[in-house]
Amino acid sequence: MNVQSPRQPLGPQTWDIVRTKLDQSLPFANMRDTPYYRDAIYEQFSAREYARRYAALRAKMKEQKLDAVIAAGGPSHWSFGGSMLWLTGHFEWHALSSYVVVPLEGEPTMIYSMGGTHAEAIRRQVEVAVKDVRHSRNGQYGQVMVERLKELKLERGRIGLMEIDPRHEDYMPVNQYNTLRNGLPDAELIFTKGFLHDLVVIHSAEELDCVRKAGVLCKNAMDAMVARARPGVKEYELRAAAGAAILEGGGDIDFLIIGSTPMDNPAMVFGNPRPSGRVLQNGDIINMELAAGYRGYTAQIGSPICLGPPTDMVRKFWDEITLPGYHKIVAEIAPGRPAEAMRTASKFFRDNGVQSRPTQCHGIDLVTDNPHVAAEHVRGVEIDMVLKPGMVIMAEPNPITMDGLFGIFLGHTFIVNETGHEVVDAFPLEIAVAG
Repeated sequence: MNVQSPRQPLGPQTWDIVRTKLDQSLPFANMRDTPYYRDAIYEQFSAREYARRYAALRAKMKEQKLDAVIAAGGPSHWSFGGSMLWLTGHFEWHALSSYVVVPLEGEPTMIYSMGGTHAEAIRRQVEVAVKDVRHSRNGQYGQVMVERLKELKLERGRIGLMEIDPRHEDYMPVNQYNTLRNGLPDAELIFTKGFLHDLVVIHSAEELDCVRKAGVLCKNAMDAMVARARPGVKEYELRAAAGAAILEGGGDIDFLIIGSTPMDNPAMVFGNPRPSGRVLQNGDIINMELAAGYRGYTAQIGSPICLGPPTDMVRKFWDEITLPGYHKIVAEIAPGRPAEAMRTASKFFRDNGVQSRPTQCHGIDLVTDNPHVAAEHVRGVEIDMVLKPGMVIMAEPNPITMDGLFGIFLGHTFIVNETGHEVVDAFPLEIAVAG
C-alpha cells in the first residue's frame, strides 16, 4: 500500500472528514474546527492590545522598508517566547522556536510546531491575536513560510528575520534559513536587530497588569520557600515548593536559582542555578533569585532566608551593607533619571569595604534585557539610557565580602511610573527566618 508521508502537505481537514480517520496521520495532523477544547478558557490580551502591537510592528517595518517579517520565539532563558509570544500569547515549549509571518498588509500566520490536537488547542488559545495557525509538518517551518509568502505574492519582497533570542543574537536555524533562501530566490532576506526590545521596553497598561500578577507569584514562591525550609529538606525541594506556588497561581517558571551555605562557614555568594541535593541544616542561609512569568511577562525576586536566627556577621552585613546599598540604588528608579545613576549609587559597596557581583540592575521587557547596569558600565540602546514611565527595572545588588566567600542577593521588580516607582511584590525587606 502506498502511504503518504506525514511531511507532505495536505489542506485543512474539516471535522466531518477527520472524525472517522483519527488513526490516520495526515487527516489527524491537519484537523480544523473540531469540537475539541471548546470549553477551554485562556486568559488573553484584548483585541485592542493586539491591534496596538501589530500596528507598532508594522510601523517599524515601514520604517525599514520591509514587506513582511518572520517573528520567532521559543523557550530561551533570555527571551522566553520572544516576538512570537508577543504577537500571539503562545509560549513554545515543544521546539526551538515557533514563528509568525507578518505581512505589511494582510493577515498574519502562525507556524506552530505540532499538528493535530496540539494545534487545535493552540488555535483556541491564540484566536484573539491570529486566526491562521498552521503546523510545521514535522519541522518544515521554512517550507511553510515559503508557501505563505508566495500566497501573499511576496516572492520578490524584502523579508525581515527577527531574532529567536535577541540577547544572544540567535536567529532561525540554518536548515530553515536555507529552505527559505532556496524557496524564495528573488526575495531579499534581512536580519533585523532589536525590533522586539524597541517595541516592548515601554509597557502598555495590559502588559503592566501582567507584570504585577507575576510579582504576586514571586511573593507566593518566596512564602512557599520560607514555609518549606527546615533542617533535613534538600535544596531541590525548595525549588519544588517555589515552582508549585507559581504554577498554582496560573504562572510559568522562568528560572529558580536556589542555594544554601552555613552562616558560620560560608562558601556561596549567589544561589545555585541548579539547586542540588544538599540537605539544609540549622544555621544555614539560603540565597535565591526567582523569576515568575505571567502570560509572557516576568517579575523577579530574591531575599535571604536563614534557618534559625541570623548570626551577628549576617545581621551586620544586612543592616550596614545590603539594605542601605539597595535603598540607594532603588532611589534612582524614577522617570527622567539616567540609568547611569543606578550604577553610580552602587559604588556604595566598594566605598564601604565590600565588593559585589557585577550586575546591579537590569531592565525587563519580557524577561531580562537592557538597560543592564553593572558596577563598571551601563549597557543598552538609546531608549534605555533614561528611565521612562512604563519601563520595568529589576534592582538586584549582590554585595559580597572582600574574601569572596559570603554574599547576600537582594532583588525586587519595579515599574517606573509618572511620579517614581512601584514595587510589584509585597515580600518584606527583612531577613526571613525559617525552620
